[in-house]
Amino acid sequence: MEEVDNIIIHTFRSIGCEIEEDTVSLRQFSTELIIGATVKCLKIIDESTNLPQGLPPGMSARFRLGTDLANACSNLGYKGEIGYQTFLYSNEADIRKVLMFLVEKLPKDTTASSDEPLGKSALLNRAISAKLTEELQSPWMPPCCKKRGIRWLDAKQWRKEGSSGMHMYHSVPVSVPEGLGDLTRTIPKEVKKYYSNDLPLVSHQPPRHSDLVASLLETNASDVTAAHEWEAEWNSQGLHSRLTQEEYKARKRERLQKRITAQVRQDIQKAEAAAAAEGSVDLMQLLDAFSDKGKQGKGSRFTHTERLQFAQDEETTAAQIGIGEGVPKADTEEELRQKREDEAQELRGKLQDVTKQLENLEITMKKLTAGIQQMEEKKSTEERTNTEKQESYSVKKRTMDLLPDAENNIAKLQAVVERSAQTLVNLANQWEKHRAPLIEEYRRLKEENAGKMSESQKKLEDITELRERMKEVAEETRGKDELHKQLAAEYQRMTKDVNRSAYTRRILEIVANIRKQKEDIEKVLIDTRSLQKEINHMSGKLDRTFTVTDELIFKDAKKDEAVRKAYKYLAALHENFDQLIKTVEGTGSIMREIRDLEDQIDSESNKKTIANLEKITADYKEMKQENSALIAKIKGK
Repeated sequence: MEEVDNIIIHTFRSIGCEIEEDTVSLRQFSTELIIGATVKCLKIIDESTNLPQGLPPGMSARFRLGTDLANACSNLGYKGEIGYQTFLYSNEADIRKVLMFLVEKLPKDTTASSDEPLGKSALLNRAISAKLTEELQSPWMPPCCKKRGIRWLDAKQWRKEGSSGMHMYHSVPVSVPEGLGDLTRTIPKEVKKYYSNDLPLVSHQPPRHSDLVASLLETNASDVTAAHEWEAEWNSQGLHSRLTQEEYKARKRERLQKRITAQVRQDIQKAEAAAAAEGSVDLMQLLDAFSDKGKQGKGSRFTHTERLQFAQDEETTAAQIGIGEGVPKADTEEELRQKREDEAQELRGKLQDVTKQLENLEITMKKLTAGIQQMEEKKSTEERTNTEKQESYSVKKRTMDLLPDAENNIAKLQAVVERSAQTLVNLANQWEKHRAPLIEEYRRLKEENAGKMSESQKKLEDITELRERMKEVAEETRGKDELHKQLAAEYQRMTKDVNRSAYTRRILEIVANIRKQKEDIEKVLIDTRSLQKEINHMSGKLDRTFTVTDELIFKDAKKDEAVRKAYKYLAALHENFDQLIKTVEGTGSIMREIRDLEDQIDSESNKKTIANLEKITADYKEMKQENSALIAKIKGK
């Protein structure tokens, strides 16, 4: 941390902050110095910052200043916890993070190109600005002097100018191999063969080469959109269906096919109904068609039968009356046909009259039906009105009947009301008796249902959580990759000055010290492991030795008194050594706890808790005095 503090102090001195020469750590920074350095950095980062560099006299103004500083740091992108207490009652760790953030945000004063902040938009703006500057500095050239829009800067360099190279954004469908990058997906050999032998290159698929970029962008956008839509649908509906992706897709396909089939059937039925309505022919047109066919000499079977029957009747009649062959016939065939046509014409006229009468009757029936419906609606309205009036009349009649003996009737009504209230109370009590066990049963069932959450639901929640975590990790990885690229590009643009070399040398020294400390820690860990192994080995050996000795002495202790005393001394010695070992282990744990407490004391002392508490107490007293003065001033007015 000393190296970090030195870098921060050196940076603050270089931007004009007045820091004493003996200041070597952030622990020595006062509240005035922290606020002054923060305001100085904010003004350098954003010239529109308008904050005082010194502490104002009033406590409320100090709190406002601290809040403004915290908001300004948050607007710059500081992600940690920050507030007015970070500046007014600071501790070393928090203020170090804030000051390091501000130092990183300071503009670099090496070259003009490094003054810009990192980011894609900043790099794009800089490139656009450089291009516009270059275009403005170059002299104007008429279009006739630029063949195909190309302007030669020198013998080897050229660029396109004007709108001759522009074309309309037009995309066409292109086919690309699918699933080759997915190792879990099985692709048939025929498809692979088609991809390798028959599928043309993407650059050859558009009919015009100028449509290649637009087609690729459109295809990629459609694929990305489809993937996002499928992922959103699967996360929102597919997971809850508890089906695999193939089963879910198959069910969705069947559902879509059913909907399409139903829609097609409805359209076919509508089309058939419309065709039937349009293809219905009037009866008169049919009769005209039949008569036209008769005129053309083409008769139906019924016509031929009718002609044959009339001819036989005529011959029979002529034979009966004895007419000879020399007598002429009464009616010829043409006359009979003319009579039949006249009769048909007369029948058609009658049919037209009957059809008109039927149409008139249908119109009259529709009018009468509409009138009946209106009369029924009017009747129902009148019935409702009559019912309401009858109810009102009955109520008023009962009231009028009760008026002569009002007191007795009121008493009776009160008695009826009391009985009704008593009945309601009894019913409520009965309901409570029935409701209590039902509520208990409901609560018990609810608790059982809550306790019986299915394992599939838990797995579903775990899968959803893992998916969200995967998305977060992927976003974080992409962000870090982008940040790495930006930092690498920024580093390539930077020039290596003396200060940066000194910082690099210090960083290398810190890394070397850390490596050395790591090696020392590893050596200590190795020694600790070997010592622990040796202790375990000696403990096992001691236990085995004691067991063997105990067995040998115990055999002779029954016969010899001296051996019995030796056995007692051995047991006491073993017990004392066990206690001694436990005491040593307890001493070690106590020493570790002491070291942990010392570390905690050091960390708490670095936070300057006591000093901050004293400062807060003093500020509180000062604020109370300001409030008292304001109250006295208000009362004096």
